[in-house]
Amino acid sequence: MSATRVFVARLAGCAVFDPAGDRVGKVRDVLVVYRKNDPPRVVGLIVEIPGKRRVFLSIGRVTSIGGGQIITTGLINLRRFEQRGGEVRVIAEMLGRKVVFNDGSGQATIEDVAIEEREPGEWEVDQLFVRRPKGASPFSKGQSAYVTWREVREFTAKGEAQSAEQLIATYSELKPADLANTLLDLPPQRRQEVAAELPDDRLADVLEEMPESDQVDILAKLGDDRAADVLDHMQPDDAADLIAQLPEERGEHLLELMEPEEADDVRFLLSYGPDTAGGLMTTEPIIVSADATVAEGLALIRRHDLPPALGAAVCVTLPPYEPPTGRFLGLVHFQRMLRYPPHERLGTLIDQGLEPVRADTSAAEVSRILASYDLVSVPVVDEKHRLVGVVTIDDVLDYLLPDDWRSHPEETEVGRRAAARAQLTTGSIPIPHGRRAGDGTR
Repeated sequence: MSATRVFVARLAGCAVFDPAGDRVGKVRDVLVVYRKNDPPRVVGLIVEIPGKRRVFLSIGRVTSIGGGQIITTGLINLRRFEQRGGEVRVIAEMLGRKVVFNDGSGQATIEDVAIEEREPGEWEVDQLFVRRPKGASPFSKGQSAYVTWREVREFTAKGEAQSAEQLIATYSELKPADLANTLLDLPPQRRQEVAAELPDDRLADVLEEMPESDQVDILAKLGDDRAADVLDHMQPDDAADLIAQLPEERGEHLLELMEPEEADDVRFLLSYGPDTAGGLMTTEPIIVSADATVAEGLALIRRHDLPPALGAAVCVTLPPYEPPTGRFLGLVHFQRMLRYPPHERLGTLIDQGLEPVRADTSAAEVSRILASYDLVSVPVVDEKHRLVGVVTIDDVLDYLLPDDWRSHPEETEVGRRAAARAQLTTGSIPIPHGRRAGDGTR
């Protein structure tokens, strides 16, 4: 081995290569089992392979750990990882746990775990990086220390939740979809502990990437005030879909606790059928007047928090400029704006060939329009030709994909979306098929 001691938090995200140098995945966690008198023994790594599938890699098949990469023998079981009784994930379950010093000097929290190779292919927990409680000063972080497993023992007060702060820090760079998958792989109690400590906006982004049943489960365990704050940070269409899955009484109560402006958008979307343009649309497109300039339009689509599909075009309307707006005049695509000088009025650049859809237009018809004209979004108007929102390609893909598409990790997201995109011209829903797991047993 090229390294005999490794800190687990630094392994998260490290690339895994086969002997030929081909990348096979990246590390997501380390799996250990506890022993009665000895430190926990490392049994393997949890590796994420293409398709967002997490598989088990036995530590005995690891030939090198070092330089931010792991080399294997090339033999990886492709069966989806399932945690067994007695197994503990270091990053997901050990970090944040409290320990008590055997010498009676107090408590500390585990912030990292070092594993060491004792014999070829035999690894165990060697040291813990721990931090004692904060001092009296508000600026104190608490004293840190390296201790061996035998110098401490784990301790959790009855009813006290395990801290998820260190786990959240370890996964801070993950995209919302990847963090959602990570949370869904955790034991239910640990998942809720992490959700409770995520910032409202981060949790909102993660919930948007989860199946609705898991969204409801997590939201049900949050206090009403916290749940309303999270819903405030979600896209209105996603918040509406989630609230529609809740019991009517709780859904209405959460709407009352939300910010009035956000709640109004959600109520507006809930008034439309789920399989119509009104039920699919988002109410937060970029809306400008006909006198706005190219420079102003480009400045608006540069906003870092704007989803790419909404930044593909700006909507031109008469006042007011909040849905439902004044009369809808047309759409200006950002590529067209790039071809004109900054002072050019957007009213002169409207795409005259694009007709909006009515809010009661079927989702299948909207999908055919997007596919037929190679559009990223289509505007939605009411019976008075007022703009009420836009349907983006992502909204349609979410409609076309089967309800359980997230539970088929053997298919890549790109592949799933490509399959759904192929269905846009017919409006039919693709039915995924299973794929045989790789041979070998764990």
